[in-house]
Amino acid sequence: MGQTNNYLPVRDDWLESRQEDVLEPDLAIIDAHHHFYDRPGWRYLDEDYRADAASGHAVQASVYMQALTRYRTDGPVACQPVGETAYVAAVTENRGPVRVAAGIVGHADLRLGDAVQGVLEAHIAAGRGRFRGIRHLTTWDADTSLANPATAAPAGLLLDSAYRAGLAQLAPLGLSYDAWLFFPQLTELLATAQAFPDTTIVVNHCGGIVRIGAYQGREEEVFRRWRDAMGALARLPNVHVKLGGLGMRINGFGFEALPVAPSSEHLARHWKPWIETCIEAFGVERCMFESNFPVDKGSCSYHVVWNAFKRLAAGCSPDEKQALFSGTAKRVYRLD
Repeated sequence: MGQTNNYLPVRDDWLESRQEDVLEPDLAIIDAHHHFYDRPGWRYLDEDYRADAASGHAVQASVYMQALTRYRTDGPVACQPVGETAYVAAVTENRGPVRVAAGIVGHADLRLGDAVQGVLEAHIAAGRGRFRGIRHLTTWDADTSLANPATAAPAGLLLDSAYRAGLAQLAPLGLSYDAWLFFPQLTELLATAQAFPDTTIVVNHCGGIVRIGAYQGREEEVFRRWRDAMGALARLPNVHVKLGGLGMRINGFGFEALPVAPSSEHLARHWKPWIETCIEAFGVERCMFESNFPVDKGSCSYHVVWNAFKRLAAGCSPDEKQALFSGTAKRVYRLD
């Protein structure tokens, strides 16, 4: 399976080199973040996700996250992303046993300001009762090698007045905001979250950990800056965090270079400082595990990544595990 250089390639034979028994197979899971891709050289749609979700864990439902998939090709440009919501809602409806895309998060250009309300209402109508929020990426860094050129944002987008005017339209419609950015931008997200205390904000992928490019070899500094910024965010009750997304190229863990796909023990050992810091700062009621598939599939298989999460939660009580693996996602994304 081929991808652009912004993603690690998915190598099925390499992933199959690591097989494990599923841990705690009866623990209910709501996968808080995954995508469908339909791009040249990379197709990962409903049937592909269901195959991964059926690998042994008790996945009951999922939250779909926008991925530039099946946009409309005609009509007003601002409404073209509604095509993704309509497609996802249609192809996943009334198919079991996993309630794929029980919640749907789409894209809208928040720089439209007040005018974005019409786009949001179109998403809600297209989502068949499952549309829950917006993600408009703000990923920017002076090192331009880090961001995907297809989704790279201008500097300071979170502080832009037009963007904020669009963001202000979410809470009145009961919609949340998913934030994907790099960790040096967390201070901008803090200011934004303070300005919109009534908006539910979900920080994607543990807050955008970057340890390649300009940040390579600066691991201690990166961890300290990231930890302090996440701690400040955690003091705001409207901010939540997704635990995962640590198998991406930018994270710099290098799992893809191993001769055999990593074990869940290996993943858990390397991810522990980051995951535990998030849980300690935000508490289990504001943390939720996510697969980030198929992006993280370049580093590990679906059954192994959830085994790793279960290892990381081994010291939690049953109630705490329920929150981390399903309860928080169910509440934040208002899943029935």
